[in-house]
Amino acid sequence: MHVKGIVFIGLLAGLTGLAAAPAQSANFECPRKGGELTFASEAKINSLDMHASNAISTRNVAMNLYESLMTRNEKNEPILELADSLAVSPDGMSFTFKLRPGIHFHNGKELSSADVVASFDRYAKIGLERAMLENVEKWEAPDGATFVIRLKKAQPTFIEDLSSFSVPIVIIPAESKDDPPQRLNIVGTGPFQLVEFVPDSHVKLKRYEGYKPNTQLGERTGFGGYKVACLDSINYRIVTEPGARVAGLETGEFQAVEDVPTKAQAELKKNTKITLLPLENWWIHAAYPNTAIPPTDNLLVRKAIQAALDMDEIMEASTDGAYRLNVGFQYPGRITYTDAGKETYNIKNPELAKKYLKEAGYNGEPLILLTNKDYTSMYNAALVVAEQLKAIGMNVKLEVLDWPASLQRWDKGGPGWNFFFNGTGTQPALGPLANDEILRAAHQHRLSPQGQRGRPRSRRGLCRHGLPTQGRGQAGGICPYAEGHPRESLCLPFGSLTKVQAVRENVKGFTPFRIPRFSNVWLEN
Repeated sequence: MHVKGIVFIGLLAGLTGLAAAPAQSANFECPRKGGELTFASEAKINSLDMHASNAISTRNVAMNLYESLMTRNEKNEPILELADSLAVSPDGMSFTFKLRPGIHFHNGKELSSADVVASFDRYAKIGLERAMLENVEKWEAPDGATFVIRLKKAQPTFIEDLSSFSVPIVIIPAESKDDPPQRLNIVGTGPFQLVEFVPDSHVKLKRYEGYKPNTQLGERTGFGGYKVACLDSINYRIVTEPGARVAGLETGEFQAVEDVPTKAQAELKKNTKITLLPLENWWIHAAYPNTAIPPTDNLLVRKAIQAALDMDEIMEASTDGAYRLNVGFQYPGRITYTDAGKETYNIKNPELAKKYLKEAGYNGEPLILLTNKDYTSMYNAALVVAEQLKAIGMNVKLEVLDWPASLQRWDKGGPGWNFFFNGTGTQPALGPLANDEILRAAHQHRLSPQGQRGRPRSRRGLCRHGLPTQGRGQAGGICPYAEGHPRESLCLPFGSLTKVQAVRENVKGFTPFRIPRFSNVWLEN
């Protein structure tokens, strides 16, 4: 099977179907070039190392700097990006990529397959989702334009893994392969390049003049397609206070903002200079337990917590009403959606919760909720959860850090917290396999008493709701532990949040997606 310039489909059932190439439209041209766009981001950024950070705030910036062999289009289907073509062997064990010619890194160096090898080598050592490479026997570069991956055994989901933009294998120069995690020299092949990164303040990007668009598609789609930097520069300003983002949008200090609070939207709708851009199912509000320390190492305690929670109350406070309840980690209407576990979701039963606590022998041990104020919705969720659990007799304490520190504390595992509040956004967009990966990451330290680093190899007991182990997307074949997951309480989903972004009237070409995209975006006078 040889693929060039077309979109992959049928991946839930394996590499069996390919969509016909869309009709080629004329390549996008910037109606106007120039100007700086100031974008108000809602959370602090811990790093721009896309291999070593799964933070949304990192992705918001980094995906405008870096590119991968493959990415996703507007429908979340895998497409080629830095690869010009892909040949899959008849046994599904070998994947041969030919690179697009004439691509240069931001430092002027021409891309070659040696850089791809080095990028995969680094990711295999420090990449947060390096488990996707466990089934790879080897990768190699037979020549400067060819990169070959050989699997240990056939894996129908491999392309789904490889094209994920959750923590993608972005391609970096070979000389950076030994850079430590979070200390990567920020050089990519994307339409924008880094100018300045000041943690807790801002990130400045500028147009990369040497960027070569992908002519296989005439328009931007998802993170791929034909991308052009119309803007001279982008200034990501870190503005964690929602009111400050709204005020800056109204005065014109910001041309675009990441999040608009529900309470501010009614007034902003009256402003003809501002356009609100809602995106439903932005993320699933969730909390991950630390199962390595008391009292959340006790299944009965986790079951008590799950029984006590009123999800409507939590989501109402988190979103000012912009939510939908959702029992699982996929959305209704998708082929992989299931309501397995609904019998334990949102049951709002304090008496049952107290019964579980008594059976567990709970005796007032502190329950520490790890949260942050950068994402107001996470903080508000933690406040409500705290009050609901105090009502059943638990000794609840809040640990409030900024977002990067909160994420780092969670990633290290160990003592100091019992529940980490997070938003699972990219993973539901990509499908159940990516959800499985994030749950595996969530428990990489917590599943053993020693808290040993490294992801478990077996998916059993870690699968998310409805992750089929065989024949994905077909009836049956559902992960045998899918219903066991909510009973084990390895993650508590609260509900789905609707995100509303906004732009000033002079911002054109900006459409909401999983991550803000600034290629093919321009400013009118």
